[in-house]
Amino acid sequence: MVSDRVILEEPRFVLTLKRLSHQLIEDHGDFSESCLVGIQPRGVCLANRLHHILTKELKVKSLPYGKLDITFHRDDFRTRHKPLAAHENEMPFLVEDKRVILVDDVLYTGRSIQAAMSALTHYGRPREVTLVALIDRRFNRHLPIQANYVGLRVDALDEAYVQVEWNPDGSPHQVLLFAHKIEKED
Repeated sequence: MVSDRVILEEPRFVLTLKRLSHQLIEDHGDFSESCLVGIQPRGVCLANRLHHILTKELKVKSLPYGKLDITFHRDDFRTRHKPLAAHENEMPFLVEDKRVILVDDVLYTGRSIQAAMSALTHYGRPREVTLVALIDRRFNRHLPIQANYVGLRVDALDEAYVQVEWNPDGSPHQVLLFAHKIEKED
C-alpha cells in the first residue's frame, strides 16, 4: 500500500488558482499581447481552469489559448519502455512576438518545460515566455528552469511523487504527495 498525504485540499486549491489568475492580470493587463498555452496532458487541466477564471470570472475579453504536445520534443522519448501516445496540438494562433504564458501542473526536473519551449518554436518566436506551475518541486531540478508563478512549493525527496487530481467537471479537487511513485495503468 502506498501512503499519500494531501498537500492542497479543494478550498485552498480554488484560492490558489484565483491568486495565480490575479497575478497574471497584474503582469499582463488586458492580455492583448499575451497567450496562454497548456502543456499536454496534465498542464492543460490547469490551463483550462486559469483560462476559465480569467475570461469568465475576471472578464478578460480576449485571451488566445492553446494546447501544446511535447511528446517528440522530450530528450527521453527514445528510451521509453511503453509505446508513445502523442496528444493533439491545438494551437490556433502563432506565438510570434507574443508574451507566452506556459502552463504545467508540476515543475520537477525542468525537462518537460525544456521540451515545451522547443515545441513552441514551431509556432513562431515569442517575445517572452513565462511559466505557471501549480506545484514547484524546487530541489529536484536537472535544468536551470524556474517558474514565474507558483501555486505551492513542495520540498520532497527524489523518489516522492506529486499527483494533481481534478474533479470530473474539471474543477480542482486535491494535490497528493506520495512517498514513492505509483505505477498507473494506461
